[in-house]
Amino acid sequence: MTRSLHVGVFGLLLGMFLAMLDGLIVGTALPTIAGDLGGLDRLPWVVTAYMLAAAATTPIWGKVGDLFGRKATFVSAIALFLAGSGLAGLSQDMGQLIAFRAVQGLGAGGLMVGALAIIGVLVPPRESGRLQSMIGVIMPIAYVGGPLLGGLLTDYLSWRWTFYVNLPVGAVALLIISTRVHLPPAERVRPRIDYGGAALLTTAIVALTLLAGWAGTAYAWTSPQVLALGALSVLALAGFVAVERRAAEPVIPPRLFADRGFTLAQVLSFLVGAAMVSVTNYLPQYMQFVQGASPAAAGMLLLPLMFGMLAAQLVTGRLISRDGRYRRYPILGGALMTAGSLALLLLDASTPAPAASALTLLIGTGIGLVMQSTTLITINGADPRDMGAASGTVTLLRTVGGSLGIAVLGTLYAARMRTDLTVRLGPEQAGRLERSGELTPGSLPRLPAPVADAVREAVTSGLHALLLGAAALAVVSFALAWLIREVPLRTGTASRPGSEPAPLPRKA
Repeated sequence: MTRSLHVGVFGLLLGMFLAMLDGLIVGTALPTIAGDLGGLDRLPWVVTAYMLAAAATTPIWGKVGDLFGRKATFVSAIALFLAGSGLAGLSQDMGQLIAFRAVQGLGAGGLMVGALAIIGVLVPPRESGRLQSMIGVIMPIAYVGGPLLGGLLTDYLSWRWTFYVNLPVGAVALLIISTRVHLPPAERVRPRIDYGGAALLTTAIVALTLLAGWAGTAYAWTSPQVLALGALSVLALAGFVAVERRAAEPVIPPRLFADRGFTLAQVLSFLVGAAMVSVTNYLPQYMQFVQGASPAAAGMLLLPLMFGMLAAQLVTGRLISRDGRYRRYPILGGALMTAGSLALLLLDASTPAPAASALTLLIGTGIGLVMQSTTLITINGADPRDMGAASGTVTLLRTVGGSLGIAVLGTLYAARMRTDLTVRLGPEQAGRLERSGELTPGSLPRLPAPVADAVREAVTSGLHALLLGAAALAVVSFALAWLIREVPLRTGTASRPGSEPAPLPRKA
């Protein structure tokens, strides 16, 4: 790549960095946010609202980029994300924060997909591993520095700065992309926007996420609300599939799934997204409640997990670029995710902090291996004409997986924690503790020793329930990874022979 292209790609990676940073930097601040704004019962929605909005808009951003121009679409996504970040930092109650996180998510849906689509057009898959040297500049800041930075900002400034910090980074990304990213001129066509498909997909994602978050907690599994959401999800998904088969420019082209590797990569992305988001958002709570770590220290205790993810992605990218072989990596990643989830079950209220920190390395490495390989398989399985839709699909599945994963596994965590707390303290005292707003890490030292110990044991029990769910997802990932067939990676950016796009009407 030329120097100018290197700089342009760095700007694109900064846009991706915004999405990475936000998902990691907020996790260590969540307990403090709950203590400041109240609404501990709605805390999971600070994450879920963001991921739900991102998931619903990801494929739409990808398709809009294919139709109207990828660069302009990507810049618009960054601008919307930054607006949501500023508003989230100004929130005065939990309701406002959740709403503004949704605005953030609307923009975030276009960050990963926009960068991946543009990179997929500029750089052929066989050479994309060389980008890892550039990703190596920014990913340590996001994966390693994100939780640490979130803790430091929360400790020494305010949790609000976990949102404000996006503004200068986004400004630099916008400047570089505007001046250094130059895409080949696209054929001017009259866009055919798949409004029906977009609406049905959004409806299905929202209904599924609400179903996962409410069933068994806010409403009984057999309640009219839950049954209605289940029926709506099924009908919306069925309608979406039917509409996509007939649409001139579908949001997610069905032809993409004719490639076996592409289909498997999407399923693996869904599973790894569920495991990654759940573990990285709930491990900091264990570190703060049980280990007594500050938000900053909790971020540092997750460094092995983040280093494992980073190293796996960097090494995998370089090795695949060297020999073009990739099948072994999702298999190895699934095995390490399974072993890592089970190893974390060793955590309890008496585990030394260094040992607790070290135990996170395995699952981090496994997640990194699966993430890197599935992204590459997706890009290799799609023609350049569908690069935005393909990138949007893999990002969508990873985001939906994270959204549903944290809703379902987070519900398991909360239910097990509440049950354990009730058993140890009794229904009356446990209920009074939850309602008092003292169920936060900062309040723990002020509680009587027996109550504080009960809280630590309950948090550990909740984490174990979540980890068993993550282990089940990892086992399924490991099994599916064996079905991947190794297909030679493309060495150019041209479409595959015999896969020319269907003719579209030109503008008059």
